[in-house]
Amino acid sequence: MAEWFTKFYTQAPEWVQDFCDDFKLNFIDGDKWKWLLDGLKMTLIITFFSVLLGIVIGVVLAIIRTTHDKNIETFKKRGGIGYIIIKILNAIANIYLTVIRGTPVVVQLLIMYFIIFASSRNSTLIAIVAFGINSGAYVAEIFRGGIMSIDNGQFEAGRSLGFNYIQTMIYIVIPQMFKVVLPTLCNEFIVLLKETSVAGYVGIADLTKAGDLIRGRTFSAFMPLIAVAVIYLVIVMLFTWLVGKLERRLRRSDH
Repeated sequence: MAEWFTKFYTQAPEWVQDFCDDFKLNFIDGDKWKWLLDGLKMTLIITFFSVLLGIVIGVVLAIIRTTHDKNIETFKKRGGIGYIIIKILNAIANIYLTVIRGTPVVVQLLIMYFIIFASSRNSTLIAIVAFGINSGAYVAEIFRGGIMSIDNGQFEAGRSLGFNYIQTMIYIVIPQMFKVVLPTLCNEFIVLLKETSVAGYVGIADLTKAGDLIRGRTFSAFMPLIAVAVIYLVIVMLFTWLVGKLERRLRRSDH
């Protein structure tokens, strides 16, 4: 194999030799390709756990906002502490959504790292929290739209079975809501995957940072950055294909 490659290399055009030299310099020498592999692992870890945190936050906020929108008149008629609590929780949720969706994710990440968690240097955990909180704002609106799309008859069916409001939400509404919003939720995962490319701002060796480190060592920008872009593109295309299959399966299950 080595003799075949040497013969191919010496007989190849000059541009092919230059390409092989660049490839060897950027990825083979010093096993720099492992930097990209480790960066990809870190990117997927941050994305996965951030999505999980975002789902938890999103479910809570969506329940608060839909409860306010659907039942505020009932709470108002009853009065008492329940009305005050739901108004306060809804106000907090609205402030959260406004602030998180109105500021760049990289600024939120820097605030988390240098201000809120300044005493901690677990940058991976900080990134998961920052991206999870950011994702939660968008997931909350996805879930709220899903819950609002569920027919009110489902709530009445839950009440007729003896469920209270919370039980109706948990056992009847939320499972149906997940089916409605699942494709959109998967798209949020894809968006978050690309947003994590700014994690290098706090010293995390994610995929983008790995490509930048290779560029800094080799002083060759084209090869490592194009490699990073291609890896992101392949992953996004893969998840987009999976989301498409999921949407087709969900459509078939409706018939």
